[in-house]
Amino acid sequence: MIAIDTHTHSLASGHAYSSLEEMAQAAHKKGLVGFVLTDHSPGMPGGAHLFHFYNLRVLPREIHGSLVFHGAEANIINFKGDIDLDNDVLQQLEVVIASFHIPTCPPGTKEEHTQALLNVCKNPFVKILGHPDDSRYPYDISAVVRAAGETGTLVEINNTSLSSRGFRVGARENYKTIIEECHKQGVMITVASDAHYSSRVGETDFSEAILKEYNFPEELIANATLERFLDVMKLSL
Repeated sequence: MIAIDTHTHSLASGHAYSSLEEMAQAAHKKGLVGFVLTDHSPGMPGGAHLFHFYNLRVLPREIHGSLVFHGAEANIINFKGDIDLDNDVLQQLEVVIASFHIPTCPPGTKEEHTQALLNVCKNPFVKILGHPDDSRYPYDISAVVRAAGETGTLVEINNTSLSSRGFRVGARENYKTIIEECHKQGVMITVASDAHYSSRVGETDFSEAILKEYNFPEELIANATLERFLDVMKLSL
């Protein structure tokens, strides 16, 4: 279903367990064209140091036959929608995910979560709303999907959230509404593994199943092909 896995973590995230080389080898073996390295930003306990993100430029574009894109999973740190990476870092990255995490922004009200996500969508550096599926962070799904469509922000379908390994609450039920809203409003999604171990890179079976169940159109999956991914992300090789 996907050519590029847009959400993956290496040892640099602090609680992931594979090197970049191991991830690249696994991606190539699975037939992926490539993946985005989106290690946790510094606000997450154990997250990557700022120098990690500044220095991604030294990486070759292709490692072990797999294209590697430079990214980060930034933390939403308040209900204004601020994230924990400054613009001077963000402008050097190719793909930035913004996500709620309990350690960096404990849950508030539905209205607060909605306002935060609406503001995140206005951030020109943020390309993806990460795992927007946790019932601990309820929000106005229709309004946020609309904002994502208006700003070209992708809505993530996170495979780990849907798996038995996932710890987020109510993901399947929330994704039903998210998928229906994205389909109805014509808003693009990205399908991602959220891999924290090399063998999980490119693993999207649960996401594929739920998208098939709700007849989601392939043309709205931004990372289904390399060409579409590059076009949507405004990237070149």
